[in-house]
This record gives sequence, C-alpha cells and structure tokens, in this order.
Amino acid sequence: MMHHQPTGGVTGRLAAAFTALVILATSAHAADRVRVGKAQGQAWIFTAVDLGIAEGIFQRYGLDVSIVDFAGDAKLQQGLAANAVDFGLGSGPGMAFELKGSPVIGVACFGDTAKNISLTVGNDPSIKTIADMKGRRVSVSTVGSFTAWLADQMSIQEGWGPHGVTIVPLGAFDAELAALAAHEVDGVVLDVSVGFRLEMAHRGRVLVTMDKYAPRLTTEVVFAQKQLVAKNPALVGRFLKGLFASFAFMKANKEKAVAVTAPIARISPALASRIYDYEMPIVIGDGQFDPKGLERLKKSFVQLGFLKKEPSDDQLITTQFLPVKF
Repeated sequence: MMHHQPTGGVTGRLAAAFTALVILATSAHAADRVRVGKAQGQAWIFTAVDLGIAEGIFQRYGLDVSIVDFAGDAKLQQGLAANAVDFGLGSGPGMAFELKGSPVIGVACFGDTAKNISLTVGNDPSIKTIADMKGRRVSVSTVGSFTAWLADQMSIQEGWGPHGVTIVPLGAFDAELAALAAHEVDGVVLDVSVGFRLEMAHRGRVLVTMDKYAPRLTTEVVFAQKQLVAKNPALVGRFLKGLFASFAFMKANKEKAVAVTAPIARISPALASRIYDYEMPIVIGDGQFDPKGLERLKKSFVQLGFLKKEPSDDQLITTQFLPVKF
C-alpha cells in the first residue's frame, strides 16, 4: 500500500522553502557594498578582513566587502579623502592626517602596542645590537607614516636625537625588502611577520620589536569617512560588528585562520602559525581605545612638530560605536 503525505504538509514545506529562498535572495540583493582600504596589504594584522569575507562573516551583517591595498598610511588617507574607500585599517599615528584636514575619524581600535612592529635587518655582520644602527639608513613605508614615527622614536629614545638615522620612504613591503637585500638600506621598520619570514629564510633577523619605544600606544585603528558616520551610522556599526566578529573567529579557529591568511600575507603556513601565536593575543576584541595609549599618541604629535598643542580626543576619534558587540 502506498502512503501519501498529507497535501497540506507538502504545501507547507514548499511554502517555507520558498520563503527561505526569497529571504536569502532579498538579503543578497540588499547587501551594502563597502570598500575597505588596508595601509599594507600583506600585514598579517589586517588579514582579518580577508578572513571575514572568506567565511561569510560580513555577509551576515548585510555587507558585500571589497579590499583595496595601499602602500602605507599616507596613501590610505589619500584614498579615504578621495572617496576611493569607505573604511581604512591603518595606524594610530595616521590620525594626524585628520588634524590636517582629512575628512575621516577613528571609529575603533584593534591594537594598542607596537609589539607587532619590528626593526628588521639583513645579514650584515656589522649590526649586532641596536647601538649599531646609529647613523644608518632605515626604510619606512611613507613620510608621516606609523613606521616613520617609530623610527624617529627609536632614534630619540636611544639618545641619537631626532635625526640619528636616515629615513628612507620606499612604500610597499616588496620595495623595502628589495632595498634591504641590495644593501641600499640597513634596516626596515615593518610588520614583525615580515621579520619572521626573513629569519626563516636566513635572509635577516628581527633586531628589536618597537614596543621597546612605544609600550602603550594606539597603534591599529579603524578609520571611517566622517560623512559616512554622520549619514549612515548603522552601516558603520554593521561593518565594525563584522570586523570584530572576524577577529573573534580568528582567535577561536587557528587552523582555519592560518589556512586563509597565509597566502594573503604571502607566507608559509608554518610562518603564519608563528605569527598567529605572537600577534593574536595583542588584538583588542571590542574596539575600545586605551586612554593612556591615546594620550601617548597625542603627545607624540607635538613632539614631532605636527601640532603646537595636543588635540582633544573628539578631534581624533568617536566612541559612539564602542564597545563593539556582535
């Protein structure tokens, strides 16, 4: 005897399935396109955006995210000012551009120590300690960048004065590493992950991590266009939820995070694993700014001659989206 499902049950299930498809289609259609700039495309700390895209995390918040890589903070800020991107992942010192008229604002922080930035040197036997770097040529991404600021801090705190090293702005990692290999520069201030990569290839080593000169400092910041914050705060909030949910996923899923981020950072899985263990613990999980780190940053703007007096917090950041809850 053949058994037939009640017609109403079949109809109900078909209706439910159809409704689900409509909801999915509507959600996909309604996804807001968001452009995100990274100050350095290969910096491991910024690959959370790539992971969030790969894992569909941003999609859960109704976002269709695309990424634009820039060669340093100055280029990122130019991209934000030119409306080439909506959000930027850059450095705390990059907030100085806000005070020079850049139409952006810091909306969250995901790093408050320079531990993930290093001074990396090549295989030069004459460089054994940091003292051997006095008077040397040091590459940074761009003039006015976070790496340039750290190089200046290193020089000042080592007692060499503000011009104790010669700053050479070379842009992206590839250009900096080529100059190091050709002995055109003696050291490079860049993401520690690149220093680890040179160590594994026996092409250089991390001489010092820059938290020695900036132990508490607002280092990694999410920037947003001011007009976007004013006109569409809900979109800003959704992007931050997606980004920090991506950080949380990274923290809870090392194997997956390593698999996704290694090719983006152009490193081996073994190196990605080492970097993960080093950098993941220092990522801030809720986007809040450390008051002491922010104060140290503001003082640096005066020390380096960018400003005559320290700016107020609201000239640099907004806390209306903090803490980020997802």
